[in-house]
Amino acid sequence: MSIEKTRHIVDCMATNVHMRDVQFVQTEHRLKLVEFWGIREGSRVLEIGCGQGDTTAVLAYLVGDRGFVHGVDIAPPSYGSPITVGDAAEYLMKSKLGKQIRMEFELDVLASEVDFPENSFDYVVLSHCSWYLKSADELQALLEKTKKWAKQLCFAEWDPRLQNIEQYPHFLAVHIQAQYECFKENSFSNVRTLFTPKDLTTIAESAGWTINDEQSISSTKLQDGKWEVDMTLSDYQKELEEINHMPLKLKELIKSEVNLLEEAVKNYPSLQSLSTFVFSAR
Repeated sequence: MSIEKTRHIVDCMATNVHMRDVQFVQTEHRLKLVEFWGIREGSRVLEIGCGQGDTTAVLAYLVGDRGFVHGVDIAPPSYGSPITVGDAAEYLMKSKLGKQIRMEFELDVLASEVDFPENSFDYVVLSHCSWYLKSADELQALLEKTKKWAKQLCFAEWDPRLQNIEQYPHFLAVHIQAQYECFKENSFSNVRTLFTPKDLTTIAESAGWTINDEQSISSTKLQDGKWEVDMTLSDYQKELEEINHMPLKLKELIKSEVNLLEEAVKNYPSLQSLSTFVFSAR
């Protein structure tokens, strides 16, 4: 993978000033995803759940100035930290890649007024965004609605199947979050529904897509595992206190799992992020 290619993309992103090393790793990972999907120069891409544009920037680079990337996200522009999605998008769209990018926020793809003509895009992309969804039904509805808009589906999400023991803390953290998220009506958490690879391919096929290829890609160098562990340990008490209708026995179970997470962090200080499950479908 070309370092120059990665550097060019990172230069176009808002995080390149204060978090350049972090963004470099994140961008290298997204290049692996997009290259697996085989997205070609000149393509038109709809990206759902674009967030701060980590994948958007890579897509824009690879489709080139003859292509187009339309990123949409249900989050408000003020969402996100340390840089909001709105500020990150504004920076990206003013960069050298900006002419082939459009990013919209507070846009619910499932709203009746949101629609595109049939085959408006060559690809529809969901990259590390499905765990933000409320349920499997919501994901299936998304994949059903987008099927007529694009010829190919490109999907990526964390793979909770452990490849090595250093990934155990990341798995425990997202597992803990997913349990208490079941009891929340409204949420801005990173993990609202934990899908396994089997869940994802089954939902995609039920929505009418045919899986072409699938793979688990190493993403152990990403910083997300540490971020999720740190957030879980700092937030779990407040999360449990705010949920009144959770069975006491489940609260005690989650506290026991937090104890395991604390021990895992001590035992595996060089913790690694989970791998990423990717697939393409037509």
